[in-house]
Amino acid sequence: MGNPENDTCHYKQWIDPDKTPTISAIMFAAGIIGNVAALVILEVRRCRDSRNGGGRRRSLFHILITSLVVTDLTGTCLISPLVQLSYHQNKTLTEMTHSKSVCRYFGLSMTFFSLATMALLLTTALERCLAIGYPYFYNRHVTKKCAYITIPVVFLLCTLFCLLPFAGFGAYVQYCPGTWCFIDMNPKETVHRVYANLYASVMLLLVLAIVSCNGFVVYQLYKMYQRRRRNGGSVISTKRSHNERRSTSMAEEVEHLILLVFMTIIFIICTLPLVFRVYINSLWTNVESHRLDLIALRFISVNSIIDPWVFIILSPSVLHFCWSSVCRAPVGITRGSVFKSSLARENSPANLELACPSLDSNGQFQTAQTLPTAETLLP
Repeated sequence: MGNPENDTCHYKQWIDPDKTPTISAIMFAAGIIGNVAALVILEVRRCRDSRNGGGRRRSLFHILITSLVVTDLTGTCLISPLVQLSYHQNKTLTEMTHSKSVCRYFGLSMTFFSLATMALLLTTALERCLAIGYPYFYNRHVTKKCAYITIPVVFLLCTLFCLLPFAGFGAYVQYCPGTWCFIDMNPKETVHRVYANLYASVMLLLVLAIVSCNGFVVYQLYKMYQRRRRNGGSVISTKRSHNERRSTSMAEEVEHLILLVFMTIIFIICTLPLVFRVYINSLWTNVESHRLDLIALRFISVNSIIDPWVFIILSPSVLHFCWSSVCRAPVGITRGSVFKSSLARENSPANLELACPSLDSNGQFQTAQTLPTAETLLP
């Protein structure tokens, strides 16, 4: 059973005079500026890649990242203005309309965008996982068309899940100070409690899947690096330009991985408090705390604000500067050269032409330093 304070929060009609919209306005502005800036950076990189004949694989990664940024921006634009309007009218979300439709819309939007952004991040992590761990399958079967199909499917599944409370499975309720609505995390009805736990379980599974994919990518990149060290001495000088391109390719993979890892960390920090609150409310029904629930909701809402800034900070230009600073390379050096020299430092001076693994005809990794055997050349 919820305490009277929590019931008051569910049906509150007016916002307390001591509550101000300042923090919400700052979060709204930061979310808009960050997401728009991230989209501009993505468009500049897309145009640059088009002029330079950028590869299909990089474009596929950027399609998924762009969809993630657009989703964050859309969520900010559809949710945050309602908070400001509520403060302006001095009415809670449930009081803005007699049918409580605004509160239900707010709760649906919060649930949808939290699920959709997490699912899109999993899709992006899975794309990197296939590209690094199963390159032959990736090159044969994974195309831009897969992204154009996967993204709408993700949105459709998330929408269907969020519409279940309108069919009686789950409920959206208001949280203090009256400017938040979300899934009822401690309902009295069993069916609503099942829905809340289902949401928390889905979010937890998405987090675990993303962490597993990123861990797999880290392991594969480490194996590629070890393979380079073992085969570093047998370099053919005529392959200099080819090896330079391969080193640049691996540097790009590391850049993608760094971005995904940091975004995953942010998602975990912002998501797990809400998941824990749902499970705690489910196990101990008499200790509901709207104050702690509100903190968890604020964590998950901050995610869409932090994400674009993480992308901006970890953009290639910043990473290139970091590579050159760490490796003490000249400012004008390319990222492939910086990455290659940082790897070569681990080996003898002869290992100046380290290269990323490429695929042979059997879809197996082969480095530029290793001459193919007769068995490798057989179909």
